[in-house]
Amino acid sequence: MRIFRLGDAGPEVGDIQDRLSALGVTIDDEERGGEFGPSTDAGVRNFQGERSLRVDGLVGPDTWGQLVEAGYRLGDRTLYLHFPLYRGDDVSTLQRKLNVLGFDAGREDGLFGKKTDRAIRDFQRNVGEEPDGIVGLHTISTLERMRPHETGPSRAMVREAEELRHMRTSAQGQVIAIDAGAAEADEPDDLATRAIAGSVMDHLIALGCKPASLGAEPGAPQMASERAREANSIGAAMCISVHLASGLPEASGPTCSYFGSARTHSPAGMLLAQLILDELERELGVRGRLQRLTGAMLRETRMPAVQVEPAFITNEVEAAQLGDPAHRDRIGRAISQGVHRFFSE
Repeated sequence: MRIFRLGDAGPEVGDIQDRLSALGVTIDDEERGGEFGPSTDAGVRNFQGERSLRVDGLVGPDTWGQLVEAGYRLGDRTLYLHFPLYRGDDVSTLQRKLNVLGFDAGREDGLFGKKTDRAIRDFQRNVGEEPDGIVGLHTISTLERMRPHETGPSRAMVREAEELRHMRTSAQGQVIAIDAGAAEADEPDDLATRAIAGSVMDHLIALGCKPASLGAEPGAPQMASERAREANSIGAAMCISVHLASGLPEASGPTCSYFGSARTHSPAGMLLAQLILDELERELGVRGRLQRLTGAMLRETRMPAVQVEPAFITNEVEAAQLGDPAHRDRIGRAISQGVHRFFSE
């Protein structure tokens, strides 16, 4: 889809403004009707921050998708297992209620997948309803009468943390999905991203892993959601998405992100991101940052997934370093060492 930003105009911008307004965002009168001005930009950035999205003021697939999803409340529509999956705040509310009642709906990611379908059927069976997996007003009413207490960690988070605690395995033979960002044009930053991803793959092979590049074949998926589905379809044990960060000229250091919002997160993803960040900080001799994000590559993959931004392309020093093959290889080695620690520790 087209990316909308400050200075754009048109009916699509008007739609963005209407959705922001419905969420309580104030848009200046002179911008209403489709002018992407300062108040619209501020509204988009606030929304991105609240939803754990990259705060850049750009309305691309992730931000637009979540603007649409934020408009759904439980009961607005009938939910059931469907492809493409139903997604929205109504789904995440349903997942949260099921989880706190002890019906394992999986990660509270707002995607009505197979785990959520099983959980709602278990719930319906438990309360004496027809276990058809259809979440209509009757099932919602029954669910609400149970008065689920929606505070504290979800069952999915606790289960994932427990699985990590008892996991003992090896990197040998593990399928690792490698995503080189969008990487659709041979611009310098895209070439550096591809080179780093290639280095990660080489080092993982040396560790006995089986790395698989996402979107590598002609005509392969390029949208993040499609690449996430590809990672799921190959049964990857882990997904590493490599990007280069952009921001203020003085911004520097690596950033490692994992799936997470204000309400929930992936314990396995957080651990993997922390281990990779530790290795990057050690290898590059700079401090970095760990953050939660809800972008498609982290939210829609069904395995521990991280987004690694080892440097800022907008920082002159770091951009120059990225032109050095030896420096890119050091980054690749650090990322692969973090993967190795995740399995071996």
